[in-house]
Amino acid sequence: MRRTIARTFVVVAALAVLGAAWAHGPTRQKVRESIEIDAPQAKVWAVIGNFQDMSWLAGVTKTEGEKGSEIGATRRLTLGPGATVDEELYKYEPEMMSYSYRITAVDVKVLPVTNYSSTLTVSPAPDGKSKLEWAGAFYRGFPNNDPPPELSDEAAVKAVSGLYKAGLEALKKKIESGT
Repeated sequence: MRRTIARTFVVVAALAVLGAAWAHGPTRQKVRESIEIDAPQAKVWAVIGNFQDMSWLAGVTKTEGEKGSEIGATRRLTLGPGATVDEELYKYEPEMMSYSYRITAVDVKVLPVTNYSSTLTVSPAPDGKSKLEWAGAFYRGFPNNDPPPELSDEAAVKAVSGLYKAGLEALKKKIESGT
């Protein structure tokens, strides 16, 4: 009898663990990209530090917003064919040359993510240069199990990483060329 109860307990426990694993949804993904820019920190911050100006990011045709760079400020980025991304500033530390924001509305066809937050930080690099880091955390665009390929974890990471790399390269070129 004891042996039967013990076996039953082990089987029930194993099924509970397997059931929890099968029911598990998406996990938070993280992307961190950085670039060294041949310019002092203050010059880099002057370009990126205004939350209302994303003109340095390729694909952004217009930025509209409210409340400048105050906590709670909002902005709407208009992209190429009329797609938009709505964002809100939740941390702003000009003395640390850093700010954090979250996406409040985006079509997953534009960026295949949900619950996205991001931080931009300028720090010193050797020889008077600057390091700009762009770090984000998010969930894939499909909140349930078995996502379609275009809304998978891999698609989300690829899209965000590509966005960050392209944005950082464009910013480096803009600052270093003086345009």
